[in-house]
Amino acid sequence: MADATTYDPLRTAGAWGRRAKVIVYALLTLFALVYLVPFTVVVLNSFRDLGDISRNGLIGIPHSFSLDYWVQAWCKFCVGGTCEGIQPFFYNSVAMVVPATIISTAIGAINGYVLSKWRFPGSEVLFGVMTLGVFMPGQMVLLPWAQVLGFLGLTNSMPGLVLIHCVQGLSFTTLFCRNYYVNIPDDLIKAARIDGAGFWRIFRKVVLPLSPPIIIVTLIWQFTNIWNEFLFAFIFSSGTTSPLRSH
Repeated sequence: MADATTYDPLRTAGAWGRRAKVIVYALLTLFALVYLVPFTVVVLNSFRDLGDISRNGLIGIPHSFSLDYWVQAWCKFCVGGTCEGIQPFFYNSVAMVVPATIISTAIGAINGYVLSKWRFPGSEVLFGVMTLGVFMPGQMVLLPWAQVLGFLGLTNSMPGLVLIHCVQGLSFTTLFCRNYYVNIPDDLIKAARIDGAGFWRIFRKVVLPLSPPIIIVTLIWQFTNIWNEFLFAFIFSSGTTSPLRSH
């Protein structure tokens, strides 16, 4: 009997299966090449000077592979009113993304745990209300966030951007974790409670050890979305407090 973990339907389908496998891998290779073309153009252009790009167009092979332009972009190029390159704005992005990702994922995991394993009257309604944030465009909350940041004294500051991304990401992190935790058997939670474990001990000893898949997915999702986010960074930061994406 074939091992289900190694079963390959294309391999066991005879000659047609082998041809289909070749076609699948050819299409995947084509898609990968198409995806890599813009990245390759950007990397190659980073070694070319502006005059070469103006004369010969965006697509071309650099005459040399010096890193001088990389050094200029990192610490000398004039960006955002300063001539320190993208270095300070990159560090601003890291200082914003890392804590916002960790905090929003941690709170989302706790929310998902509560809404899936410690249900209370109205918990389903609360979950539904929280997930509305998934469908809410960022433009709708610009004015409320401006008022909140002004009230808290966090206008044009990195903690203010961290707060925004933590709150804005809670809908996604709660949704991910809650839908994952509902598949954990309730008998495990009941057995732990019978043994005297409380809320936090069950979370640490039972739920978290089963959580690496969803935690990794949530961390990747949050990190990518916060790093690529433009609207809040552009509206609520300026000057030396700006992250990289606002330039």
